Amino acid sequence: MPPLNWICSVKQGILALILVYATAVAWAHDPGLSTATVRLFPDKLEAILTFALKDANELAGLDTNNDGQVSVEEFAAAQERLGETVAKAFEVRFDDTLAKATDVRCQLDQNSNVDVYLSVAGRKFSKLAVRSKMIAGFRIDHRQYIMLQNPSGVTMVERLLSANSDTVEIQFAAESPAATTPVAPAAETPPPAPAKGADLTFRSFVLLGVEHIGTGYDHLLFLFALLVVTRSFRSALVVITAFTLAHSITLAIATFNLVQLPAKYNEPLIAATIVYVGVENLAWRGDPHGRWMLTFAFGLIHGFGFASVLRDMGVGAHAGGVAMPLFSFNLGVELGQIAVAAIMLPIIWQLRKREFFVQRGVPACSVIVALVGTYWFVQRVWPN
Repeated sequence: MPPLNWICSVKQGILALILVYATAVAWAHDPGLSTATVRLFPDKLEAILTFALKDANELAGLDTNNDGQVSVEEFAAAQERLGETVAKAFEVRFDDTLAKATDVRCQLDQNSNVDVYLSVAGRKFSKLAVRSKMIAGFRIDHRQYIMLQNPSGVTMVERLLSANSDTVEIQFAAESPAATTPVAPAAETPPPAPAKGADLTFRSFVLLGVEHIGTGYDHLLFLFALLVVTRSFRSALVVITAFTLAHSITLAIATFNLVQLPAKYNEPLIAATIVYVGVENLAWRGDPHGRWMLTFAFGLIHGFGFASVLRDMGVGAHAGGVAMPLFSFNLGVELGQIAVAAIMLPIIWQLRKREFFVQRGVPACSVIVALVGTYWFVQRVWPN
């Protein structure tokens, strides 16, 4: 039978390989989300599509010098091509007749998001179909949150589109619109079963949140660093509760748009929290006293990262509802976090029964945590 020290060394080596792999795949941490706000007017249909700059680059090749970044000058030179690409891939059909955009404009905002404005001439119709073919051009997990609104800005339909489900169809009553003037349906004549669609979107955002925490290696590493030194169920529960409560406060702040922390500041801060916890684990060599207060403070920073995924992608920025997407997405994040902790803690506690892991394994894990956090910090402050 192999000696215990050898078994523990192998386990530590496997953990190190996992963490090194995480550094290679977790360079960014948004889930690949874009938005489309479509509003019907009596004489036209207007759409505002919002993308992360890197997603817009995937669509139209904005980074002409291939340096990994899109400058303002590169965007200005390629924005016409980007507009044409989006207009071609965002299909609007009135009664199965394709309608082409007559006015296309692009804009780059201060958060490195791209807005593409489309205007389509209206006509009399009873069925509207909107298809976002561009989703297939992104990575496989890309989602697009689409809202269809009446002239007053009231949302009639909302969906979370994917490559496998990229179309929204809405059937209006035969008498709407009017026989002689192309008008949009009134707010009092919504499409059938809107509650079902809203419920579908809620579940979709919950699943998106679970998916996000599952691939949010920086958040998972931070959580691991907190839990690896816990000695009891009570100490683990206090830490997880503090982290969750901090996320909830951040959710409220983001929902009411009271504070915004740009990703260029928040992402390095997240990496810094990982470094700090790893170093503190080495300094205390035990279950640090008052760790819940540190967890709460750092949890607020990580929570801004969760909330900004939707806020920075423009969800709710164009007269759309933001409370439901933010709440359901963060609910999914919390559920995913609890599931990860439920798997992680029994393993940690089983290992802590062995003196070798407590004396050598925990410090080794903390060193790796600090090193990976440092790598992320440098990468996010100086991306090139």
